[in-house]
Amino acid sequence: MELWIIATIVATIFQTLRFMLQKQLSMGALSTGGATFARFAYSAPLLAAALAAWMILSGTEFPSLSARFWMMGAMGGLAQILATVCVVALFRARNFAVGITFKKTEVVQAAFVGLIILGEGVSALGLIAILVGLMGVLFLSSAPEATGNWKERLFTRAAGLGLASGLLFAISGVTYRGAIMEVSFEEPALRAALTLSAVTLMQLCAMLVWLRLFEQGQITAVWAARRKALWVGLMSLGGSLGWFLAFALQTAAYVKALGQIELIFSLMVSVLVFKESVSKREGIGIALLTASVLLLILVVH
Repeated sequence: MELWIIATIVATIFQTLRFMLQKQLSMGALSTGGATFARFAYSAPLLAAALAAWMILSGTEFPSLSARFWMMGAMGGLAQILATVCVVALFRARNFAVGITFKKTEVVQAAFVGLIILGEGVSALGLIAILVGLMGVLFLSSAPEATGNWKERLFTRAAGLGLASGLLFAISGVTYRGAIMEVSFEEPALRAALTLSAVTLMQLCAMLVWLRLFEQGQITAVWAARRKALWVGLMSLGGSLGWFLAFALQTAAYVKALGQIELIFSLMVSVLVFKESVSKREGIGIALLTASVLLLILVVH
């Protein structure tokens, strides 16, 4: 099995655990912004310290970083913050598994964003696999409690949040790959770690300013919730390292598409942890998305 596939699967496991913890935090003392900040507050310092220690002990020289690196990293970091805010807000509108599935519109959007920003396309069969996943998303785009015509059912707050988070995550994935490609290290893991460290430190600073100006008290609340928030940071760190390593080895569209396997894990969390039910319609949508993942693996190989 190729390394980018292993890295992506590991990333989805960590990410599912992180979203589960963030949902619990957002339902308690933390706001949506506070729950989002928690992932950076407890991961950025750890990664920066670990990377610095490794480079010093190994005698590795810090590479020169281009303006394009910082531009791509900053763009991806901002998009990821906004996308995470959308997802945490989405959890309050729909159940956990469906919330994650809405986010997966990033798979389709990443193919187009990657083509526009990096000029990286996908094959015809790869596009078919991605479109099968889109069909699954459409099955999930109508809230069960909605009434009225199809337009009223389709254009819900949950659908808007999901599509917005999907676009923002697509932008972040593509721009992260663009930043990684600017690093001169030969080892993919080191390029991924350096890029991730730079991005998370920028995100940490941005969120500190935001919370200080607009959500006073949340920085203290994140510290007060550190026993659980620390695990959010650790899960975020593990997941991000997996994603960035995969982006260093494969185009963002294929990585994001394979990442739909997260649906299996999120469904398990939804049913086993949050005791939430999944409707027949939602089950069909999740099945289509799972089929899309399996087809994609065959296509890439």
